[in-house]
Amino acid sequence: MENDEFSKRSEKLGLVDREGNRSYTQPQPELDGELKKDPEKDIDTTKPIKPPKDVVPDLSPTTQLAQDYENALQEAGFGRYQWTLFAALGMGLAADGVEIFVVGFVLPSAERDLCLSDQRKGWLGGIIFLGMMFGAIIWGSVSDKLGRKITLLIALGTNALFALISAFSTGYAFFMFCRFFSGIGIGGSIPIIFAYYSEFLPTNKRGEHLSWLCLFWMAGGVYASGFAWAIIPHAGWALSMSGIHSWRIYVFVCSIPCLLSFISLFFMHESPRFLLEVNQHDEAIKILKKVHDVNHRFQEELVYQVTKIDLPPPKNDESTFVEITEDTTTSAGRWFVRVKTFIVPALKNNIALFKKDYRRTTLLLLAVWISLAFGYFGLIVWFPEMIKHIQIQRYLGETDQLYDQSVANINVTKDFQNRAYYNSNFTNVCFDSLNIKHVTFSNCFFTNCSFNKVSSSELFFKDSRISNTIFNYTDFFDYKFVRTVLDNSFFYNLRKGCRLDFAENYSAYWMYFVAFVGTLAVLPGNIFSALMMDRIGRLYMLVGSMAISAVSVFFIWVGNSESNIVGMSCLFNGVTIMAWNSLDVITTELYPTGKRSTAFGLLNAVSRIGAVIANVLFGQMIGINKAVPILLTAAILGSGAVAAWRLPDTKNVALT
Repeated sequence: MENDEFSKRSEKLGLVDREGNRSYTQPQPELDGELKKDPEKDIDTTKPIKPPKDVVPDLSPTTQLAQDYENALQEAGFGRYQWTLFAALGMGLAADGVEIFVVGFVLPSAERDLCLSDQRKGWLGGIIFLGMMFGAIIWGSVSDKLGRKITLLIALGTNALFALISAFSTGYAFFMFCRFFSGIGIGGSIPIIFAYYSEFLPTNKRGEHLSWLCLFWMAGGVYASGFAWAIIPHAGWALSMSGIHSWRIYVFVCSIPCLLSFISLFFMHESPRFLLEVNQHDEAIKILKKVHDVNHRFQEELVYQVTKIDLPPPKNDESTFVEITEDTTTSAGRWFVRVKTFIVPALKNNIALFKKDYRRTTLLLLAVWISLAFGYFGLIVWFPEMIKHIQIQRYLGETDQLYDQSVANINVTKDFQNRAYYNSNFTNVCFDSLNIKHVTFSNCFFTNCSFNKVSSSELFFKDSRISNTIFNYTDFFDYKFVRTVLDNSFFYNLRKGCRLDFAENYSAYWMYFVAFVGTLAVLPGNIFSALMMDRIGRLYMLVGSMAISAVSVFFIWVGNSESNIVGMSCLFNGVTIMAWNSLDVITTELYPTGKRSTAFGLLNAVSRIGAVIANVLFGQMIGINKAVPILLTAAILGSGAVAAWRLPDTKNVALT
């Protein structure tokens, strides 16, 4: 009752508007007891107003600016402009989802073309996360100084350029170099995208529409896995007409979302909230008016009413950039000074996140980001690798064990695979124009044989003897002969190129299928979080979804088949995405404009460490022990939920 009476009397006296938004911009009338009762509402105004205990007027310049900007956004409205920006930024977010999967998907095809050993493949997977870490820190800090739009254009341009170049790389080192810089580009896009879009959204739309924006990350994963499933054949098939390997076509296709976002952003404007932060008042008002005109294009009689927003006094902030005017002796010296004045303030802006005002918030968010990244990225790698392990074990279990065979005077022209010969003799046998896959000859004897135009994978001669045998146009390299004696045998036209064997005893299509279904499974979680973010609140959704994710991990115990693992992947991804969405929103809202992208970038970068640790650790546990991934993931996600509970809820809070 006290709150209702206060709201009515506050509206009468101009302290709040008719929608209930507090305003302290108008001078309050003297309440000296001479005011009479309101004849319409019968409100007694003869007594001084005593606001409820939870109402604490804050007239600080920063809070006043936040409220004024909120009112300016409300006046500009929500409509076509925000939806256009939504699509442009969404394609950039989809590009990040693509980047997570693209290297893993090309490996079954590119490993032969680039001659990738297991160690090299591991480094190639890690280099993407390393690039993303650097990119998130670099571009996040830059966008808080140079602006959202220009920095995002540079980041997306970097990603698109090096992604396209990598499609034409002919060597491992250059491909790795390109993917590293591609990761640097896309790693910085996420912090900027969320900061950029949030600054065009009024408070009552922010949580919901930032959650809808997260749908594009899912779309990127579906795009990457769907095209991998459609384009990349198993074991590096080349397009028959052009001879271009399909993985190169796939890498090119995966750069399209980034290119579309890059082009679209040229038609958008800088964030007005950022412009106000750097004291570009007139430009900010001009952009807000354009937003209003686009959103009300069919209501020409409506005129944007906001012409001025009071700015706080300029900050004496050490992290602001300083234009260098003094001369230096050389051009290199001038560039050094400029770079120094660029890097030092960016570092100070990152360090400021751990000072008194933000230390507690930053440390709690670090715990949440790392725990969520550890659980999510660890398991999305573990699920397809577990399927691969199951298929390999099944394949090995079906190997034909052949003992004391005697083969003589025949021509073998039909491919054969998955056999193990022991104590067998081959005499006058001609192996011609065939492929031998996963075959082992142990303690066998070959006499007067020939191998002509034979390709092989996982073929080994162990403790055997080969006499008077010709090898012509084969890939029988030295490592295929283990403790084997070659007597009067000759090699002609030994095939050149990569001298590595590649496992072909599992289906790469399953990897694409699991990723496709797993990313598609987050759709219900995305929709639920978008619809309920502003109703439930960011904090409750974050804590609840992390706790449920920790519990859902225990269903891994029943994962003894491909279908069970696919089901668990869908369940885990569907629940975890709600935690990611709420974490993105709450991180965006907890920091002021001058530190928003810097903080988001730093948290995103550090979380990649948790992802890398999880990838390495879970990779060691494949086929050995399920208990470690289950218990460790559940414990870390549960700890993250506890840390998240201590964060403030930013529901209905204006951006500062």
